[in-house]
Amino acid sequence: MPDMDAQLAAAEHFIDAHARPLERHLFAARFHNGPATAVVDALRVYRNPDGGFGHGLEPDTRCPDSLPIYAEVALGALADAGADAPELVEGACDYLAGVSDGNGAVPLAFPVIEAHPRAEHWSEWTYRPDVNPTAGLVSLLYRLGAEHPWRETAAGYCWRYLESEPTPDGVHSLWELLHFLEHVPDRERAERHAPALLAHLVAQDMFHADADAPGYGLTPLHIAPTPESPWRTAFTEAQIDAHLDHLSDGQEPDGGWPITWTPPGEEALAEWRGVVTLEAVRTLAAYGRLG
Repeated sequence: MPDMDAQLAAAEHFIDAHARPLERHLFAARFHNGPATAVVDALRVYRNPDGGFGHGLEPDTRCPDSLPIYAEVALGALADAGADAPELVEGACDYLAGVSDGNGAVPLAFPVIEAHPRAEHWSEWTYRPDVNPTAGLVSLLYRLGAEHPWRETAAGYCWRYLESEPTPDGVHSLWELLHFLEHVPDRERAERHAPALLAHLVAQDMFHADADAPGYGLTPLHIAPTPESPWRTAFTEAQIDAHLDHLSDGQEPDGGWPITWTPPGEEALAEWRGVVTLEAVRTLAAYGRLG
């Protein structure tokens, strides 16, 4: 078993050496009681005059323009840091309202990304308004306690999708809907939908129930990143332990974790490794696997 203190120290060294200021401040907030204001300041660099976020905040797309996926990354960072930044949140909601369709749904991206380097999987399918990322964005606004007319419109879209559309097969769409069900206030209604959604997700090819499954996919640790997750009981102790062992063993000699897809360049690769390294140590720490 790895030395837990040494493993965390190596990850911190990697993040200090290679990650963006955003991930460095998020690490400090999680492991050193660093100020949430530092996370807010790091996000301001990515903010555009329209209230949205741009400038490659999601490393697979190197676009300066505002995109909904960038808003999701920004709101996620604020929620993870426990930051109070009403100006940034309200501006992001105003931006999302302005680019949503008549139902409140937003796409991940727009064709403007084609003018800039991007990973191959960022193509036309990302221009379609969908629960990915709409449901995830709404869940983050609930986590942040942020009220906005767009949140209510988009939440209505998510409920209508759950109750009238076929269950999607994409693991990311299902994952986003689970985030929505985890944080939406109507718990009785959420709990009616969660079991079928979970069962459908774990049946998908891109869900890796086997810890040794190769390539890209979601795992039980994505669905239940902490023992307190409401979806933790969907997995056995043996499944969780196997994935924690696999995650712990995945740390590379430089202290960081690898990624399993091809980003658009070396800088994006370093940024992504900072992101997944932070995610790895958060998950391992939550399950008592790090010092």
